[in-house]
Amino acid sequence: MTKELFFQAIGKFVCGLIAVAAILFIPAGTFRYYHGWIFIGLLFIPMFAAGIVMMFKNPELLKKRLNAKEEQGEQKTVIALSAVMFLAAFVVAGLNFRFGWLVLPNWAVAIGIIVFIAAYIMYAEVLRENTYLSRTVEVQENQKVVDTGLYGIVRHPMYSATLLLFLSMGIVLGSLISFAILLLYIPIIAKRIKNEEKVLEEGLDGYREYKDRVKYRVLPPVW
Repeated sequence: MTKELFFQAIGKFVCGLIAVAAILFIPAGTFRYYHGWIFIGLLFIPMFAAGIVMMFKNPELLKKRLNAKEEQGEQKTVIALSAVMFLAAFVVAGLNFRFGWLVLPNWAVAIGIIVFIAAYIMYAEVLRENTYLSRTVEVQENQKVVDTGLYGIVRHPMYSATLLLFLSMGIVLGSLISFAILLLYIPIIAKRIKNEEKVLEEGLDGYREYKDRVKYRVLPPVW
């Protein structure tokens, strides 16, 4: 671990925290938007813990994830669409609380919290199983097909986790409208998966055979 990596990680974490808080609380018009505080805690506390673990256990992985930049034009489009989707969902969640449009009951928020935590645990398991996991679509040097654990059930368990994670965000924020906006993640991620599988088929030995063995991409037996 270096001082440069430490300050880079802390800087990005703090900037992300401030940005999300601003996007939620400014539209809400108050810091008493308790759904927003719950969401920030659920999102950033595990993120901070994971960052600390990587900083001491695998600083190279942390550095790689902090500096990852998508090179493919199609994937840049996917990332841009995702950013717009999240911005809209978070702003609407704050406005939804401020004006009392369609605020979900506490029992629904509790279910959303459970799903969110389960998705985070699933995401951590995917990171543990696949050391080649990257934030960008690429085939890495000496990469091999991972077909055990969750990868023996679906070909893209990371997207299974993020699907649950992102769809539960609107519920945790107490906004039915935000949940509806985040449903756009499904066609967005479908576009990313289509491109990613093309890249893997062309550059990763054994991936075509893996596709024949594991039929489902994200959600058996639906998709």
